[in-house]
Amino acid sequence: MSIITCLWFQGDLEAALERYTGLFPDSEVFSFERMGGMEDEVHLAEWQMLGTRFRAISQRSEFRFNESMSLSVTCADQAEVDRYWDGLIAGGGEESMCGWLKDPFGLSWQILPARLAELLGDPDPRRSGAATRAMLGQRRIVIAELEAAADLAAVGPA
Repeated sequence: MSIITCLWFQGDLEAALERYTGLFPDSEVFSFERMGGMEDEVHLAEWQMLGTRFRAISQRSEFRFNESMSLSVTCADQAEVDRYWDGLIAGGGEESMCGWLKDPFGLSWQILPARLAELLGDPDPRRSGAATRAMLGQRRIVIAELEAAADLAAVGPA
């Protein structure tokens, strides 16, 4: 038995698969099928990104992605944050706040450095509070800015 996330695209699944598998390591398309004889062409696919398996259907419908579901990517460093952020937003994506974005296909993503959890969970409430306030003002998470805010708060008045 297994659980696999299934996503519904609006006729742009092939382009999404090319982007995702080109951007994320350990990616592979296992199947891509066209279902004929339907009013609109329907595509079905199964693939993996970073070792996580997904399924998808692509057919125009009233179903749309929204922010209540997102894919979250934990990145090792700022270079990874920048690579995935730029790769996912290119060609018509939308930035949001606090590390969130929508790719051009409408799928929401969180692109978060591992360092973010460390800074927000700092045992010194001045440091964690300052890092949180800095993050709330960011779109793409910039680790150096969060660290600077935390370090400045640590030397300030108690």
